Amino acid sequence: MTDSSASYIHMVQRLIEECIIFNMSREECMEALSKHANIKPVITSTVWKELEKENKEFFESYEKNREAKGLGYETKKTENCSDNDTSET
Repeated sequence: MTDSSASYIHMVQRLIEECIIFNMSREECMEALSKHANIKPVITSTVWKELEKENKEFFESYEKNREAKGLGYETKKTENCSDNDTSET
């Protein structure tokens, strides 16, 4: 890996950390970095996944906190919420 490649990956990592500060999901981060920093989503996704591997406990806690705050990005949770809404009627 060249110095410029390592520098680029480090920059993407730093931007992902900024996304995490704003409680963004991986998908939201991919979209934001693509739109605002012109970083291909596949790059963001790859770096995010590597960060998850290296910091498994942190990301498990991060996802639990996002879900607890209602920020979870899972389709199943959205479907379950809409099912619950109809049962109250």
